[in-house]
Amino acid sequence: MKYSLSLLLGFVSLCGFSQKPKTVGLSNDRVQLIWESTASGWRLQKVAVQKNKQWQTLAQPSGENTLLYAAEKPSDKPERTFKDITGAEFPGHEYHYQQVQWAECTSPVSLNTAGQAIHFFPKEAQQTGKNLTFRQETDAASINTEWTLDPKFPQDVIVKQTLTAKKGGFFSLASPTLATVSEQNLSWATVPGYFQGNKLQPNFVLAYAYGHGIPQLPVVYRERCASTLSPMISTKNGLTLAVIPEPGLARDPWANDKITQLDWNIGLSHMNRKAQLSPTLYYPVLGEPKSTLKPGETITYTFRYSLTDGDWFKALNHTVYDIYQFKESLALRKSRQSLTDRIQKMHQYLIDPKTSLWNVEEYEGKKIGAQSYLGGVVGSDKDAMKNSDYGAMWMLATATGDSALTKNVLPYAENFKLVQQETNNGFFKGAVEGQYYLAKSKKFVEEWGAVVEPIALTYYTMLDIGNMLLFEPNDAELKERLRFGAERLLTWQKPDGSWAVAYDKKTEQEIFKDIQDVRPTFYGMIVAHRILKDPKYLAAARKGADWLIKNAVETGSFLGVCGDARYAPDFATGQSAQAFLDLYDLTKDERYKAAAIECAKIYTTSIYTHPIASHKPKTVNGVAREDWEISQAGLSFEHGGIFGSAGRHGPIQLCSHAGLFIRMYGMTKEPIFADMARAGAIGRDAFVDAKTSVASYYWQAMNRGAGPYPHHAWWQIGWLTDYLLAEANLRSGGKVVFPRGFVTPKVGPHQTYGFAAGTVNGEKANLVIDEKLVTIDNPSVDYILAKSETKDKVFVILLNNSAQPSDFQLTAKGRKATKKQLPAFGFEVITIESRKL
Repeated sequence: MKYSLSLLLGFVSLCGFSQKPKTVGLSNDRVQLIWESTASGWRLQKVAVQKNKQWQTLAQPSGENTLLYAAEKPSDKPERTFKDITGAEFPGHEYHYQQVQWAECTSPVSLNTAGQAIHFFPKEAQQTGKNLTFRQETDAASINTEWTLDPKFPQDVIVKQTLTAKKGGFFSLASPTLATVSEQNLSWATVPGYFQGNKLQPNFVLAYAYGHGIPQLPVVYRERCASTLSPMISTKNGLTLAVIPEPGLARDPWANDKITQLDWNIGLSHMNRKAQLSPTLYYPVLGEPKSTLKPGETITYTFRYSLTDGDWFKALNHTVYDIYQFKESLALRKSRQSLTDRIQKMHQYLIDPKTSLWNVEEYEGKKIGAQSYLGGVVGSDKDAMKNSDYGAMWMLATATGDSALTKNVLPYAENFKLVQQETNNGFFKGAVEGQYYLAKSKKFVEEWGAVVEPIALTYYTMLDIGNMLLFEPNDAELKERLRFGAERLLTWQKPDGSWAVAYDKKTEQEIFKDIQDVRPTFYGMIVAHRILKDPKYLAAARKGADWLIKNAVETGSFLGVCGDARYAPDFATGQSAQAFLDLYDLTKDERYKAAAIECAKIYTTSIYTHPIASHKPKTVNGVAREDWEISQAGLSFEHGGIFGSAGRHGPIQLCSHAGLFIRMYGMTKEPIFADMARAGAIGRDAFVDAKTSVASYYWQAMNRGAGPYPHHAWWQIGWLTDYLLAEANLRSGGKVVFPRGFVTPKVGPHQTYGFAAGTVNGEKANLVIDEKLVTIDNPSVDYILAKSETKDKVFVILLNNSAQPSDFQLTAKGRKATKKQLPAFGFEVITIESRKL
């Protein structure tokens, strides 16, 4: 082997013309890395982290490198099939949305079997001051690896790898294995956005498709559903090892003037190629465009290892804030339309039957009302109808006093709910016949087959009727229907506290036995207890919550609620956090508060934190935009993972978790909760239809508005109201507080308001929505109106939703304009005497 002159001089200076050194290393007051020269090459002998003023070591240091090489482009076809725990081939022929993605994710590259794996410990080492360089020659390529400690973040080790091809083909470098973690020493592992868990899962489908445990295969995940670009493994002695790609290495979902969401630049894994637990980065991805090299061509990339003296959540915060500059990205956000104005404009959209696609049909002697649903529903002939957020419907009608809602919408929506429920005695009494009504065939159906889910009973009987009863507490028929649902849910609860995922509508037999109902189905019993006051319902809620803590929160295993996605984990995880929080409010049992916080922490891995937002000019459907306007950072998944919608469509604008995260920040003082809530809510005008003020659902739709989902406007009014009132409560130190109702069905944890008076600076007051009462000339400043119950005055609750101070002019009807300023994320209450309005 030939050595370069500079490398030889390096060895001479290091060794003093004597034998090669036995060890080289990098160290500071936080980390220690020591390599030892062995017959097989330079091996890591020690990896240590300073924790509580003591050095803690990773038990299995390695230092092994891996190069993947293929002379021909690897196949993109699946190389094998997999079965679920019942023995059925997955995902099943009826789930055609998932079949393409499952095939894609079981290709040789995804399963990490493609190409030739060349494993080695570097033969050459050079230490120059605080830098280390390792070099290796293989038949396929030369690899040069530079290591240095980050002076700014001393827990981080920056690594730069350069590959020079010796022959043509496809190349991929894996980050060297710093250390491996045994299953016995594992406390948590995650590739954020794909899975999290505390143990290996022997069934590949459960692990890979649902994140119910850690995959035992060294699969390579794509960055497009990785919420935070940092695979992490935490050990039982309280250390977390993470690998973090340098910002800009992963794909930009809209690089210039078109969508590039599907580009695959980096691979992320919880294992190295040998299936040893060790967070690993692959660059470029074998077979992808950047992996093709001719002889003499080079690849260079940079990443970092982070050695955290704490758990995965501490490590996540480091990646999010220190490396991917989430705080700076939030500071760029600026609204062109206030959230308050969006609510007011959507009010107008929803009272217009043409824009909102409102329908009234005859069914079983009643006139029932709902909005057209033009998405996929089994059996639909473009005639499906659906209602979404009953709490928001009743809240908007109450707060506006608008007869277009109270006379033309609510009565027919209530009739829809009454006929939707099964009332005949039998196995399904109290449940709903289906989420959707098909007008042509005059029947209710589920989204994806003839199934009945206990959680659907929780959603469309308990939550919807429960939220209506908050506004109509004396409605005897609704109470009876709620009790029907409560008794059915109680009957279906298993002895351990859990529920089935679903029952076959025809046979009444339990189906989907390959997955557990790790969802907040128990919330229906909370509704029953709050409304009907029967202690047996609270006992059932606690039993269900206790089971969910053990089987979901402690293990990191969750399930989604979207039937067309075969229940891929989704926003129900965030909803579970609010469910535990509501149960804590009822019982004051600290276990439920702790579960709520832990569940919310896990849900932060459903929020994108990359790429770093900037002012870079881009073109979106012919419109000039700056990068931050269309940034994914701050937005949540509908469902992530390998076959969630986020893979192709990106995240969603429906930030139902925003209010919950503000409440979580108030409880924990963890900044990530408030920053994620605000990043999702503020400055999202590029996704809002100018005519209707309704935001698009999926990120890739940009500003096409409600599209096939007109009912989403109700959910948007619901989550925006929850977010604004949560901010008011937080910023006022509890002096502005309104009673919270129940969470909304399906899409997340936002809650209902307006059914009872709140308190503003010690006075009872009711929510009011009146777009003519107050105007503000700065869209960064939102406001909430509340009318005093006992005095002739209105409270204007002002919120500066900007990371910068905001100057604005407030004009109340019949009064002169007032100039004001609020500090960053500031708050103020102005009182106006009603007789002057």
